[in-house]
Amino acid sequence: MLDSIDKRILDLLQRDCTLSVSDIAEQVNLSTTPCWKRIRKLETEGYIKARVALLNSRKLGAGVSVFVHIKTKHHDAQWLTQFAETLQQFDEIMECYRMAGEWDYLLRVATRDIESFDHFYKQLISAVDGLADVTSSFAMEEIKYTTRLPLK
Repeated sequence: MLDSIDKRILDLLQRDCTLSVSDIAEQVNLSTTPCWKRIRKLETEGYIKARVALLNSRKLGAGVSVFVHIKTKHHDAQWLTQFAETLQQFDEIMECYRMAGEWDYLLRVATRDIESFDHFYKQLISAVDGLADVTSSFAMEEIKYTTRLPLK
C-alpha cells in the first residue's frame, strides 16, 4: 500500500523524472537515503514502469494523431496473440486497447500526414488477417494530453 510520501514521490517523478534524489527528498521531507530506498522499492514493486523523455511529436514529424477502430472476425486467444505480435511491428501505433462495446480494438496512431497514414493503413490491413471493419478518425486539435496519473 502506498502512503502519502510514496504518492508525492510518484507525483514528482511524473512531472520530472530528471529530478535528483536529493531534490525529491527535500520536497517530501526525507533524507536522501530513505528517499532513494523508497524510489527503488517503487521500481521493484512495479509502480514505476520506466523513466522516459516525452518528445514533441510535431517537431519530430509525427504530429497527426489518428484513432483507429477495429472490428475483427476472430475472438480466439491464438488470433489475439498473433494480432498483438503483429502490432508490435508498427512504430506508428502508440497505444492499443481491446475494447468492450461496438468496436473490438482501438489504436492511437501517430503519423506525419494523411499520406503517411494511408501507407500505414495499407500495411496494417495486409498484415492482419480477419479484420471485419476498420474506421479511422483524425484528431483536429489536441485539447489535453498528459501521461500523469491521478494519485489521490
